[in-house]
Amino acid sequence: MSGGTIRWQVLVFAWLFSVCSVDGQVAYSIPEEMSKGSIIGNFAQDLGLDLKRIKSGKARIYTEDNGEYVELNKDKGLLLVKERIDREALCGQTTPCAIHLQITLEDPIEFYTVTVEINDINDNVPSFKKGEMKFRISESAVVGAKFALERAMDLDVGVNGLQSPNANVFY
Repeated sequence: MSGGTIRWQVLVFAWLFSVCSVDGQVAYSIPEEMSKGSIIGNFAQDLGLDLKRIKSGKARIYTEDNGEYVELNKDKGLLLVKERIDREALCGQTTPCAIHLQITLEDPIEFYTVTVEINDINDNVPSFKKGEMKFRISESAVVGAKFALERAMDLDVGVNGLQSPNANVFY
């Protein structure tokens, strides 16, 4: 390789690095089911951005698949809930559950990474597949005998989900 080719490759790499670099990152943690318009966080303050820069840079949110949940308030530098977030619908049983997005600014281009972790609230009642179960218990059954029930289903996770496999035993 000639010296000119190497110099060209270094320049291209440096340009790509400067364009694709992340200028800052911030993470927020919110409970699911917050109402529309609720404040997630003050991204301007947390990232050290001036409100004038947010407006002049035409701040925008970019997300691959969860754009309907979060919006920017450019006048105040806030991230807001755009639509109620149902953690179970968004992530199922996967933990942690998070929305990953980028805030971009123009002239010069800046990228800020934002992660919004969605915490489970106890909003689902455990349920059984069958609404009613019938048992035939012999008169000679021993006092204190245990009878297994089918496993209950609970869409909540962690401390809000089912806590014990013994929770499905009838005494």
